Amino acid sequence: MTVTRTIRPRGPYSLALSGRRAPDPTRRFDNGSLTCLLAGGERAGARQLPDGAIVLHAETEAGIDQLRFVLGADDDHTPFLERFRDDELLAGPIRHLRGLRPIRTATVTHALVRAIVSQLITSREARSIEWRLLHATTERVDRLVAPPLPHHFARFSPAELQRFDLPARKASALVRICRRFDPERLRRLPPDAAAARLESERGIGPYSVGFVWTQGLGRYDRGIVGDLGLLKICSAIEGRWVEPEDTARILARYGEWAGLACVYLMAGAARGMVPLKLSPPEVRRERIKARKAA
Repeated sequence: MTVTRTIRPRGPYSLALSGRRAPDPTRRFDNGSLTCLLAGGERAGARQLPDGAIVLHAETEAGIDQLRFVLGADDDHTPFLERFRDDELLAGPIRHLRGLRPIRTATVTHALVRAIVSQLITSREARSIEWRLLHATTERVDRLVAPPLPHHFARFSPAELQRFDLPARKASALVRICRRFDPERLRRLPPDAAAARLESERGIGPYSVGFVWTQGLGRYDRGIVGDLGLLKICSAIEGRWVEPEDTARILARYGEWAGLACVYLMAGAARGMVPLKLSPPEVRRERIKARKAA
């Protein structure tokens, strides 16, 4: 049985803009339609009509609710757009990408995996490791794999996960966390309690918390501090190689919208919409100089 619902997103929403940044082993975006697997392997999908409405389909009503969360369709970000429309860094991205919202992971565990895997490496390297890891540990349904849950990793030893190019430190953190508590419970905790629970784990710092916060919990009030891509962008903005604490300082100006500002900064910079003092080659040279100085 298939359940179909047509909804109106709250505030500006573009599935085309959001979906282009969404593909991963659990979902794909083709010809304007998002196809994905939800927790437990339930199939679901979405497409946007010319009038802005979104047609959702899933196998159950619960799946429709999950899909609404994944899309972020019910979280109006109009206050963000209005508050920062004249911001020196975000004015361009907001003008041209106002319908953009981050597509969330179907499980908190998936966001945690992505956060741990991507620490201090390029997005290309992180995607490659994530693809191998999920295809080896979760159930496959046609061309996609089911979003991971804690049991998918708790049954492995750290050494076994290292076979998929996951460094020992990261493999140990992932296995330990999935054995000690259920990350899915974080969605039911108050924000401060969820942050404290994450921060109590070795190997989880501000970067990982920001990642889980935005992609796993669907909150916008913590930025992805220290993200390598964000470091490069902030360095190009500042005209010098910056450190993780500098990204926290730059994001702090956006307050409770720091997570969404992070998304708009990175998307806007990729399209030449953010004023930069350095070009990518110049940023690389500044990074090398900073490493030598250290």
